[in-house]
Amino acid sequence: MKDLVILGAGSAGTMMANHLNKHLDKNQWNIHIIDEREKHYYQPGFLFIPFGTYQPEDVVKPISKFIPSGVQFTREKINKIEASKNLVELQSGKTVSYDVLIIATGSDIAPEEIEGMKGSEWHKSVYDFYTFEGTVALSKKLKTWEGGKLVVHLTEMPIKCPVAPLEFAFLADAYFTKKGMRDKVEITYVTPLSGAFTKPKSTAALEYLLKEKNIHIVTDFAIMEVNNENKSIVDYSGKEVHFDLLVTVPTNKGSEVIARSGLGDELNFIPTDKHTLQSANYKNIFVIGDATNVPASKAGSVAHFEAEILTENILNYVKGEDFKGKFDGHANCFIETGKGKALLIDFNYDHEPVSGTFPIAGIGPLRLLKESSFNHFGKLAFRWIYWNMLLKGIPIPFVSPTMSTKGKDL
Repeated sequence: MKDLVILGAGSAGTMMANHLNKHLDKNQWNIHIIDEREKHYYQPGFLFIPFGTYQPEDVVKPISKFIPSGVQFTREKINKIEASKNLVELQSGKTVSYDVLIIATGSDIAPEEIEGMKGSEWHKSVYDFYTFEGTVALSKKLKTWEGGKLVVHLTEMPIKCPVAPLEFAFLADAYFTKKGMRDKVEITYVTPLSGAFTKPKSTAALEYLLKEKNIHIVTDFAIMEVNNENKSIVDYSGKEVHFDLLVTVPTNKGSEVIARSGLGDELNFIPTDKHTLQSANYKNIFVIGDATNVPASKAGSVAHFEAEILTENILNYVKGEDFKGKFDGHANCFIETGKGKALLIDFNYDHEPVSGTFPIAGIGPLRLLKESSFNHFGKLAFRWIYWNMLLKGIPIPFVSPTMSTKGKDL
């Protein structure tokens, strides 16, 4: 028997366990997944908790619920990957050998990377919403906050779900409007980018919305520190933005396991072939989701598309065949714009977000790069799809892992 080991039981790792459990020959392969956590979080739902759309219990379920029968699950911290020996060392000292390794260890926020960010005001007037603890704490804060300067801040790219900071600003506008206190809240969006988003077409649409909602934007802001005494963020040029409430997206980094194993770059992301998802340095190691350094969005939809491609490639690999799957960087993402509406964007390595229909050419029912209530309900419906289809390795009808250009204006 041979051993296929998956590190990480988040979105990407769980999807791979379910896909491969259906397709690998169980008489030849053992599948083993390792993660120290007990709980699986629906991370896109973190965005909605501060505004009361979701409650904390709506975004969490036991990891064990999604591990398929026949896959061994070990709940223990991973200490180190010894790639040259085909071994994974656990915190207990036990080692797990593998013939094929899939690294799906994700990414985490690292507020300690910026001086003062995790200082005396952390979770008092400085918050994140990229962690369960952070978003729950922020939810409690917003219920009693009386207004002032709200700064929504992005430290640097790449981050999980690149549009989430903008969504937070839009939803905050709607939230305070509904509470009848929008006139008491000054919202400023601060970004290191030269525009609202990374793609020109999306940037044009999103900057229009910022203007329409009276949300100020500060661009090209390379943060140096959070000044807790003055309640301000300061960039390297000396530019300063003051806040009463700072909602920040800190630096995102790959797992410390990757750093301890010497497998990653300066942010602990693993050099990975952007098409095959094979490690750039070890042929029997594959990388998926936020753990990679591929130039694609770090979002759940990307992990979903990657999982379908990677399943095909691993089946080719174990048979000694050439890779047939080619990941094209496909991503699609609903962007909440507030007041019951959302945009939908669809793009890949070669195409920036396009207009047209999705997922069926000429029919839709979703419209790309256009605000609609239908898109908003599509985003809310995605939570059900995530728990009941994606994690279980069930393909979404009419949605292919590679980007279709039919019915779209390129």
